[in-house]
Amino acid sequence: MSAGRILVVDDEPQIRRVLRTTLTARGYEVHDARTGEDALESLRDNRFDLVLLDMNMPGIGGMETCREIRANSEVAIIMLTVRDSEHDKVAALDAGADDYITKPFGTPELLARIRAALRRLPTSAEGGPESYRLEELEINLATRRVISKGREIRLTPKEFDLLRYLLANPNLPIPHTRLLQAVWGPDYGDQVEYLRVFVNQLRKKIEPDPSHPRYLLTEPWVGYRLALPSNPA
Repeated sequence: MSAGRILVVDDEPQIRRVLRTTLTARGYEVHDARTGEDALESLRDNRFDLVLLDMNMPGIGGMETCREIRANSEVAIIMLTVRDSEHDKVAALDAGADDYITKPFGTPELLARIRAALRRLPTSAEGGPESYRLEELEINLATRRVISKGREIRLTPKEFDLLRYLLANPNLPIPHTRLLQAVWGPDYGDQVEYLRVFVNQLRKKIEPDPSHPRYLLTEPWVGYRLALPSNPA
């Protein structure tokens, strides 16, 4: 049984061949695409668990491809790039990527990033409620659906897992490191920019006024807290 279906998107044939060989040997089913346009067409016709997406490609480019994918799909996305500035990382995450890896990278790092991107938290905490209502916002952990004013809000898997973890620890300040390691995995702890981007994305989707959050609150120098009413469901 396949460990997961991965689409590799890179304009360099050698990189596509190396990634196909490496990932196939680890049990993944691997497909590849040379351009962003080819990737979007492949995603329309096939289901993938994860996309490895080069940031610098001819045509529409990696960033625009990422935005196009994210507008229509919740598939996990890891951006590949030779640039390593915080600005580039934030730009990739803002475009909808779940993670970011800098070339050249080793096989152990790549495999760890893939496992982290595919990692999913349990649908609900043991003994905890499976649904929550925050005024006009309905959150169902069992179905992983969020409804606002009768309209479904699309969350990426990582956004949903971040929200789920905060719901499981309501009204408590959760440190950055604890949130990162709970949602992405034990190898993550210092990537505070990940949280800044994902929290901002989540606020845009669930807060009535994202610039003045009511539920997802910042705890200065600590982390974040989900303000939950005493009777949320």
